[in-house]
Amino acid sequence: MRRRKRSMSEINISFLDVISCGFGAIVLLLLIARTVESTAFEQGQDLDGSVADLQQQLFDIRGETTILNRELTSKEEQLSELRLRIARLQEQLASLERQRDAIAQVDTTEQQELTLALQVLTEEMERLLADRNRVENNIIGGIPVDSEYLIFIVDTSGSMFNFAWPKVRKEMINILDIYPDVKGIQIMNDMGGYMFSSYRGKWIPDTPGRRKAIIDRLATWTPFSNSSPVEGVQRAIRSFYAADRNISLYVFGDDFTGRSIAQVLDAVEKINKQALSGERRVRIHTVGFPVHFLVSGGRAQTASRFANLMRELSYRNGGTFVGLNSLN
Repeated sequence: MRRRKRSMSEINISFLDVISCGFGAIVLLLLIARTVESTAFEQGQDLDGSVADLQQQLFDIRGETTILNRELTSKEEQLSELRLRIARLQEQLASLERQRDAIAQVDTTEQQELTLALQVLTEEMERLLADRNRVENNIIGGIPVDSEYLIFIVDTSGSMFNFAWPKVRKEMINILDIYPDVKGIQIMNDMGGYMFSSYRGKWIPDTPGRRKAIIDRLATWTPFSNSSPVEGVQRAIRSFYAADRNISLYVFGDDFTGRSIAQVLDAVEKINKQALSGERRVRIHTVGFPVHFLVSGGRAQTASRFANLMRELSYRNGGTFVGLNSLN
């Protein structure tokens, strides 16, 4: 009977151990499950907060974008207005420039007319001076002085002798002074007559004594004149032209009574041949004296024809036309 009791006690103790272990395992599983659920829940709460923050940032960005778009639209409208103002100002500027050009054109025309009326240096003369690269000391009254031979064609009519003769002598002295040394000089009147008959068809030697004799003789030299330089110019070129000579011909006059300017230009062009360089062998310069513009009863029409003829003749033959505005 005692042995059976001992066996029952051992069985009961083992069963209790098993039950205890089972409850302990269940409790442990419950604890583990609660911990996992709590961590997942906390992680879910963190994600919800991040999404909310991002949504708020998105709303803020959209609001700022709307404001910037409004400002951009406003700036574009301002830019469009500025462009319109610039276009209007450019139109006004263009209009002002056209008005300025028109005024300048009017001023230029008036200046040209005044230049013609006063017989001052012409644009053609200025162009010739610029092309020829002359030094300042070799120019008098705008006339280049690089020739080796000089011929003076002097109008000896009554209008010149009575009103312009002191000025004629002064201008001849000035021109001779700027040619310190030439190979030959000749003085003829507008009809082609020689001042010194002994030098007809020949060059007067360039010496101080001969220069003084020329100026002294000029004081009383008054051969017949028809108030036209054509005959003297043509005779001078025919008599003294040579391919190896550089000649400057100076015409002193105040009017032209001939019939045709064109015929004179054509006739001189035929006898004054061109050098290989294209320049004329005889360079024709003119000094115009404003006698008929300043003296009472003067013939302004023939004086204007003289200016037109000699300006064109000088231009075509490599020279310049100088119109004086005073006889003093």
